Amino acid sequence: MGMKWWRKFLCLLWAALAWVHLAHAQESKIVRALDIASVWSAHPVGFCLVTHAPHQFVAFYDAERRLTVAQRKLDQSQWSLTVLPVTTGWDSHNYVTMALDAEGFLHLSGNMHCSALTYFRSEKPYDARSLVQHPSMVGKDESRTTYPQFFVGPDDSFIFMYRDGSSGDGNQIFNRYDPKSRTWKRLLDTPLTDGQGLRNAYFCGPVLGPDGYYHVSWVWRETPDASTNHDLSYARSKDLVHWQTASGKPLALPIKRADGATIDAVPQQGGLINGNHQLGFDAQGRVTISYHKNDEKSHTQPWIARFEAAGWKFYQVTDWPWHWDFSGGGTLPFAIRLGAVTAQAGGDMTMSYRHPKFGAGTWKLDPTTMRVLGQAAVIKRPRSMAKVEGDFVGLTVKVLEDSRKSKTGLRYVLRWETLGANRDLPIPPPWPKPSMLRMYELSE
Repeated sequence: MGMKWWRKFLCLLWAALAWVHLAHAQESKIVRALDIASVWSAHPVGFCLVTHAPHQFVAFYDAERRLTVAQRKLDQSQWSLTVLPVTTGWDSHNYVTMALDAEGFLHLSGNMHCSALTYFRSEKPYDARSLVQHPSMVGKDESRTTYPQFFVGPDDSFIFMYRDGSSGDGNQIFNRYDPKSRTWKRLLDTPLTDGQGLRNAYFCGPVLGPDGYYHVSWVWRETPDASTNHDLSYARSKDLVHWQTASGKPLALPIKRADGATIDAVPQQGGLINGNHQLGFDAQGRVTISYHKNDEKSHTQPWIARFEAAGWKFYQVTDWPWHWDFSGGGTLPFAIRLGAVTAQAGGDMTMSYRHPKFGAGTWKLDPTTMRVLGQAAVIKRPRSMAKVEGDFVGLTVKVLEDSRKSKTGLRYVLRWETLGANRDLPIPPPWPKPSMLRMYELSE
């Protein structure tokens, strides 16, 4: 009886501390809010924001679930909309991603979950209106694609990464773009990882670190059931072709489960989930991975793995008396969210978090023990942005912030409203009215 009371007290205390921090945090100021278009609100799908001064692009699904790209110049308030011949279904995996190559051509991919590659490229630089769909990139292993990602690699190379296959049976593929011929070819003649038909890897990264390496972490998953995630793993590379462990031991490609990349052998049903392990770096530039797993009492705790002189060391961040019981397939609503470890200018280390019992915020971490010292002083978005405008029960606010701050100091943040994830299953009507997708320009 007493222990249950104590746990309830801890829950209330954590939540109260998080609320006090939120209430007193400094807020950004809204410089301008620009309506873009009405968007579908009955289930969540990830949108994309790309800012390359003086141009800005937003990819989203409109009120009829049509893939749309909005474009403007930063000194303008009007958007030019281009509707593409793609309509999404009920699958929350069908996010949109896009990027500009070195010559300003826009590349876009999305609406894919174990389905044929969807890829568009503009015919003119910085012009979404000239987007043209291409049926393939290299013409092989493109019929069951998921998790598309564009990024800039070594020597400013333009890379596209995706999973070929399905949950529990898939491989990670890298393509490289040739801007002269405007064609794609394989960066690697083999997948980065191989589940051997038994499992697949769920990735975070590649992230370019202060050491000049590209870092990736992943968890293996045996089946479409999310509880079968296991074995936190890691590799690094200078060129995305030759890979090694954190200690420098070469890894032969494709990397398999038994090849020595596992750093924390979390078992299945051990509290490890894909999509919630984050790569970061401490004040000394050492790589970190924030993730969660169950402790000896089966309580789900945030952990930080850090590569140090003696090898990987693991730090339990909290003592939360709470268990997250997750399982099944489809897009799951995440009870816990963790951010990457971030080194601040003054040498402090921080990590963001969200928890249904213990609130949300940004921790200040002890640089030696990784334990929580308190709440970090960070600039929050205006609280008015978090207020739900729609009257349909269950609507939540979604935000997407541009990862790069503008030269003028402005932050660009997308905001819209939607119901939560429903494991990729249709929900019967009535549905909420479309919400307004809005661009906020924020200053500190």
